Amino acid sequence: MQDTDLDTLRQRLAARLRQHLDPAFVLVREEERRPYECDGLSAYRHLPLLVALPGDIEQVQAVMRICHEEKVPVIARGAGTGLSGGALPREDAVLLGLSRLNRILEVDPDNLCARVQPGVRNLAISEAVRPYGLYYAPDPSSQIACTIGGNVAENAGGVHCLKYGLTVNNLLALEIVTVEGERLRIGGSGLDSPGYDLLALLTGSEGMLGIVVEVTVKLLPIPQRAQVALAAFDDVEQAGQAVADLIAEGILPAGLEMMGQASLRAAEDFVHAGYPTDAAAFPAAGRISPDYYCMDGTIPRKHLARVLREIAALSEEYGLRAANVFHAGDGNLHPLILYDGNAPGELERAEEFGGKILELCVEVGGTITGEHGVGMEKINQMCAQFPPEELQLFHAIKAAFDPHSLLNPGKAIPTLNRCAEFGAMHVKAGDLRFPHLERF
Repeated sequence: MQDTDLDTLRQRLAARLRQHLDPAFVLVREEERRPYECDGLSAYRHLPLLVALPGDIEQVQAVMRICHEEKVPVIARGAGTGLSGGALPREDAVLLGLSRLNRILEVDPDNLCARVQPGVRNLAISEAVRPYGLYYAPDPSSQIACTIGGNVAENAGGVHCLKYGLTVNNLLALEIVTVEGERLRIGGSGLDSPGYDLLALLTGSEGMLGIVVEVTVKLLPIPQRAQVALAAFDDVEQAGQAVADLIAEGILPAGLEMMGQASLRAAEDFVHAGYPTDAAAFPAAGRISPDYYCMDGTIPRKHLARVLREIAALSEEYGLRAANVFHAGDGNLHPLILYDGNAPGELERAEEFGGKILELCVEVGGTITGEHGVGMEKINQMCAQFPPEELQLFHAIKAAFDPHSLLNPGKAIPTLNRCAEFGAMHVKAGDLRFPHLERF
């Protein structure tokens, strides 16, 4: 669209939305929209058409109905801590912020569950249920800030997923608002619910199938004791092999984390925790590099040593350092590629390096993401992981929920034309078409 057309659309939408939302929560001016221009993948930024901040579910429904009538895309956003560009705005799309839906609606200690709104912080759930001797097990590293709605959208993991599973393993029910503005409940209060397992389908769908407006989470008793053990190794390959050997012995700790030497040195300089810096975290990385690109891939544990060795070789090839921090127990890697965004070509080189790491994960039988989601960051590597027939099925599921592709369009699932251009599969551009995607 031309700028004049976008301005006209913006003013028309704002007028309609202000009939249902407090005008203060429909953000139109550029300085109001600027804080929403990116998520945690801050290398990519776009201003949204406008920002709508509903305060209740009925207002979410109103936003969705209006945008559906206007055929305007909607991109849902939680706390904006995501690292894959999943909440990256578009200039022709409404940014739907859910941070004001932040109430814990019910705690049911007898049935070990709680009902919460999507804007509730992950850690706030555990804080609220601690008086009952309970806690919420999933713990992304950003749990002090990230919201449960975002956790559902990305199927977040974290330290404890080795023993307690990902977000999907700790949910009982969701309430969603569809693209047309209808309200649906998925799942139930029991261990299983009738019909297809739509709960698993929606968890990790990155805001492409519906807007999460309420979540029922499972709670667990707080362990009687928590003990931390630290082991240091002469090289990272030995450490990787030790992880595989430990799990093979049937020992299942709540978490099993690993840091390479560069990460250890940065963290020790930052927090002075007493880490052994002669052995071969995220905030600390800023002390050793102007910028870092946080990757997210998962591999079978038995290949940890090989993959770490090949990452080191790629680091030499691209001339960029990689600080390894990862959830070693479940094979979820988070190499931090260190670069300088002000140096011409370094971001592009970091992206290519990261893409090679993801393709390596696929090569050894793993996957391109463990918890960050695909978003915009890994959309090309989706072409390397999935054949055309599976991608076509993904598009068919998307079309069943969202025929006009208004929910977070252009994210997570590549078109086959894109994959043909990427060169990852034997398909000619235009062989398979998805009419509902063509306007985007």
